[in-house]
Amino acid sequence: MASDFQSDYRSQNDITNCSMVTAAFPQLEKSQEESLVDNLLQWSLANGLVIYPPNFKSYQPVSAPTTLYPTPFPKVAFQDAKDVQLLFNELYAKVASDEKFLFGIIDELAQFDSDFTGKLWETYIKAKNQGIVQPLSLGIFRSDYMVNEIEGKKPQIKQIEFNTVSVSFGGLSEKVGELHNYLNNHGDYSLDEDSSKFYKTEDLPISDSIKKLSDGLADGDYYYNNQKKSTGTIVLVVVQDRERNVFDQRLLEFALLSNHGIKSIRLTLSEIESKTFIEPNSKKLFIKSTNDEVSVVYFRSGYAPTDFNSQKDWDNRLILETSKAIKAPTLLTQLAGAKKIQQILTDEEIISKFITKNPETENNFSQLLDTFVAIYPLDNSPKGLDAKKLALETPDNFVLKPQREGGGNNIYKQDIPNFLKSIPEKDWAGYILMELIHPQHYQNKILRDGEIYNEPIISELGRFGTIVFNQESGEILSNNDAGWLLRSKFESSNEGGVAAGFGCVDSVVLN
Repeated sequence: MASDFQSDYRSQNDITNCSMVTAAFPQLEKSQEESLVDNLLQWSLANGLVIYPPNFKSYQPVSAPTTLYPTPFPKVAFQDAKDVQLLFNELYAKVASDEKFLFGIIDELAQFDSDFTGKLWETYIKAKNQGIVQPLSLGIFRSDYMVNEIEGKKPQIKQIEFNTVSVSFGGLSEKVGELHNYLNNHGDYSLDEDSSKFYKTEDLPISDSIKKLSDGLADGDYYYNNQKKSTGTIVLVVVQDRERNVFDQRLLEFALLSNHGIKSIRLTLSEIESKTFIEPNSKKLFIKSTNDEVSVVYFRSGYAPTDFNSQKDWDNRLILETSKAIKAPTLLTQLAGAKKIQQILTDEEIISKFITKNPETENNFSQLLDTFVAIYPLDNSPKGLDAKKLALETPDNFVLKPQREGGGNNIYKQDIPNFLKSIPEKDWAGYILMELIHPQHYQNKILRDGEIYNEPIISELGRFGTIVFNQESGEILSNNDAGWLLRSKFESSNEGGVAAGFGCVDSVVLN
């Protein structure tokens, strides 16, 4: 998923049901805030915390939307997200390696989303028939959480979704952490004349996701080359045309070159046929203009139907899938991230078929189970029939989700009954019904396009992970945590896409 921030939320009417936390932010005078904003914008432009605006020229980046201050996040919940990431990586790698399990789910699911999920599945079947020559897969994952605030209980992370394709903001997440640390160290948050720090340095961790995600790409190159350091092979980054979030991506590419000596090249899906070729016997993928061999195909597009403008784009996706290059992700790995799979994987009995609970993993296994909220199918199973009743009679407790990524697709609360009644009941099975999460909200400030917005925000923590695995055998070759991301948005907003104008990148102050 690219810059999506699909979050579950409490409406403005729910504010009276919980306390507002405000003490975590400095209360600056107007002149102090103006100085802070100047320093923030100049640091961002000087250090790559930038995006392109709509209708941009290539020389016109702007500061990415950010909060003025880091947002409080419970230490215990932050640690919980880290503790379970490797197990989540393994779980989804094992699911992506079980074609039989996926076949029974995706084959049925494809009929409800024929122009995207159906096309992904159709392309995989074609690839299988032609012959898939590369058994290895590279997962670059992100598990997204909100903290569920229940009075009298410790803060708990609750999983919103697990993303297996085109996860974004690994670059900018590190930069915004550096930004807030700079502003704190510089004294911009201080209320004292001596410009002392407002926050303790140890409470403002900085994600190392640029290094770790680029290390994950290097792992793919390493295993492609039979466990040898780069032999001159390159990474192909498949991107959207006129990508606005390009700098977030390029930060990983720059680190890949500087830390590992591995070059990258960027092509859109529509350029694959004309600018690459496959050696017939070895099925190795090469770039025509340079004759460079591609070790890893890293998808930063292809996660939504809008990324496929014609059948040619689907044919090009097939070309890549049947090449020898390691894909990040393969089609099966991408399909393993479907919402329906997420719903099924809330069942402990099913999870136990993929990952073994033993003395070493028992605590993390329990932590993983604790991240789930109730997720229901909307089919004709007993559980599905119960869910249909809940959706129509108590919709305020739920969000309705299709299989799509990319934002703008979820249906919330009172909108659910009318939506369901507007489509044939047989199509309801293409959706899942998910219990709403109840996050705390804070009176931070968002800076976008030079304008300050001051209203309650809620935040979503994403934890990155990288894993190389053999899809034929299920063997795990490498498995690593890869840092984190905090995104925040207006509490009153359903959606939260950063580039789309709903949210912003943020960093944590641990409490």
